[in-house]
Amino acid sequence: MTLSRLLRIYRIETKCEVLKLVRTPVYVFTTLLFPLIFYVFFGLAMGRSTSAGAFPIARYLLATYGTFGVVAASLYGFGIGLAVERGMGWLEIKQASPAPPVAHLAAKTTACLLLSAGVIVLLFALGAIAGGVRIPAAQWLLLAGSLTLGAAPFCAMGLAIGYFAGPKSAPAIVNLIYMPMAFCSGLWIPIDFLPRALQQGAVALPTYHLAQIGLAILNGPVRGAVAGHVGALVGFTLLFVGIAWLGHRREQERIYG
Repeated sequence: MTLSRLLRIYRIETKCEVLKLVRTPVYVFTTLLFPLIFYVFFGLAMGRSTSAGAFPIARYLLATYGTFGVVAASLYGFGIGLAVERGMGWLEIKQASPAPPVAHLAAKTTACLLLSAGVIVLLFALGAIAGGVRIPAAQWLLLAGSLTLGAAPFCAMGLAIGYFAGPKSAPAIVNLIYMPMAFCSGLWIPIDFLPRALQQGAVALPTYHLAQIGLAILNGPVRGAVAGHVGALVGFTLLFVGIAWLGHRREQERIYG
C-alpha cells in the first residue's frame, strides 16, 4: 500500500471519528460546555474578588480548566467510544477490513486531540474577552500546544479503559476516575485551597502534572520543576499504554481463541 493511500485512509478515518464525536450531544456537552461553564462561575464570577496568591484567578484557571477540558475530550471520546465499539463488535469488523490495523486507533487519537484543541480555543477566547486575560501571543500558543500534546497520557488512559470496561460500565468508570482526579488535582479550584492531604496526594495524578506545566507557561505559582512534570506525564503515558496493550492481547485471545 502506497504512502498516499495510507494517508487517505487515515484522513477518512479521522474525519469519521470527528463527525461521530461532534454529533454526540452528551460528548459535546461534557467536553465543550463543562469547562466553559466552570470557568464562567469560578474564573469570571468569583475571579473579581479572588486570586491564587497574588496571581489573577481568571488567568490561573486557564491552565487548570484547559487541562480539565483536554482530559474530558480524551477519556470520554476514547475510553467510552472504544468500549462501545468493542461491545458492538466493531473492532472485529475493523480488523477484518483491509485498512491498516492501527489506522482506527490513530484516527481516534487525532480526533481527540483536535477536539481538545477546540476546547482550548473556546476557553482562551472566553478568558481573553470576558476575563480580561492579556498575555503575549507566544504564551497563548505555547500553552495551547502544551495542553493539546498533554492529552496523550489521557488518550492512553482512555485506551486502557476502553479495552477493559464494558459498553455499559465505561461511562460510570470514566466518571469515577475523571471527576475525583480533576478535583484532587486542583483543576476546579486552586490546589492551595484544598486540604493538605489532597495537596500531597495530587503528585500521583497525571492531571496535576499537566496543570502545573500550564501554570509554569503562564508564570503562575508552580510546585516542582517543569522537567519533573513532563517526565511524570511520559511515565503515565507508558504505564497506560502498557495496560492497554494487555487489554488488547486479552481481546485478541477472546476473538481468535
